[in-house]
Amino acid sequence: MAKTDLAGRVAVITGAARGIGLAVAALAASRGAAIAIWDIDEAASKAAAARLGRAKVSTHTLDVTDAAAVEAATQATLAAHGRVDILANNAGITGGNAPVWELPVAEWRRVIEVNLVAPFIVARALVPHMRAAGYGRLVNIASIAGKEGNPNASHYSASKAGLIGLTKSLGKELAGSGVLANCVTPAAAETDIFKQMTAQQIAWMRSKIPMDRFVQVEEIAELVCWLASEACSFSTGAVFDISGGRATY
Repeated sequence: MAKTDLAGRVAVITGAARGIGLAVAALAASRGAAIAIWDIDEAASKAAAARLGRAKVSTHTLDVTDAAAVEAATQATLAAHGRVDILANNAGITGGNAPVWELPVAEWRRVIEVNLVAPFIVARALVPHMRAAGYGRLVNIASIAGKEGNPNASHYSASKAGLIGLTKSLGKELAGSGVLANCVTPAAAETDIFKQMTAQQIAWMRSKIPMDRFVQVEEIAELVCWLASEACSFSTGAVFDISGGRATY
């Protein structure tokens, strides 16, 4: 078996009903992984599962900011698949665009809850099972905004910067356990998340990318699936850019 194959592995992917999450699920399934779709949208999850064809797929409808719901989904996933080898923390929101002094406090907190607190809750629930098995791959979907700070998106930028920090801590805590934790920092991709953003913000983001295009979700999926495979064996607590040349450090 090639080390990039995922045959026999079980992958939990949050926000897998669409966009980047669905692309990761499709590629992981094509490489042999069983998929647990964790998403708040039940109908979209069922549709995504149907798109994965013959792959072994389970769907779990939950709000990943709810610790009790995450624990219930963990137990349901273990019952369905028997194990969890891979976690891709992908679920996220942008929360619209405005300068700091105009952002509603509730909206700022909601973005932090979904983009940063939820990945902590999910990792907290699943990592012990990976540690017990002596093997695991955790991939957090952060953003180039977490490294550079996008104007008019302080809540989103701060949440993704925090996710990078969480990844680095996890990598150090898990080193030597057989469980690796890394994150990816993509430039913007044309997904449904664009619906939460202004046209001006979208145009600004594209103008910052030297390759003058948005990243394709399939390109992100390739990187995530490599990080989720045995081929990734000595990188942990690391940040992998996929930004079309935008990243400067």
